Amino acid sequence: MTGSTKVETSESAGLEELKALRARMLPMFEAVAQEYASRVEPGYPIVFDSVEEGGYFGIHLDPGYGLYIMTDGESVFAQINIIGWRTDVRSSASKEKFAALPFEGVRPVSSRMSDNQLRNLIAELLSYWNTQPLLMNQTDS
Repeated sequence: MTGSTKVETSESAGLEELKALRARMLPMFEAVAQEYASRVEPGYPIVFDSVEEGGYFGIHLDPGYGLYIMTDGESVFAQINIIGWRTDVRSSASKEKFAALPFEGVRPVSSRMSDNQLRNLIAELLSYWNTQPLLMNQTDS
């Protein structure tokens, strides 16, 4: 029985950490959604909050660009989903890289991170979004 109690404690610790991050980051996601509402396809951006049901929350700018903050029960991490464009034809001629390849970057996060560090995660997503090739209308305001 002590083993099951230990698992429940670690799962609740991960969920508590996620809830602390949600309280700080959801207002940031909502501000980005308001700012980018005229720059994305209709129906986006989507701010989602499923901490109680699924253990995650985040934002989608479109199906290929999103930031998830989630827990596996023990730790909390951020997953940035982007499209990897082939913009480096001359610098990597000996490597095979396909255009529009989905890319996921996962890194640990915690509620001990500063607001600036959390905003940098969002800024990284927006940087990839704003530098898509041939989509200048999405960065014009």
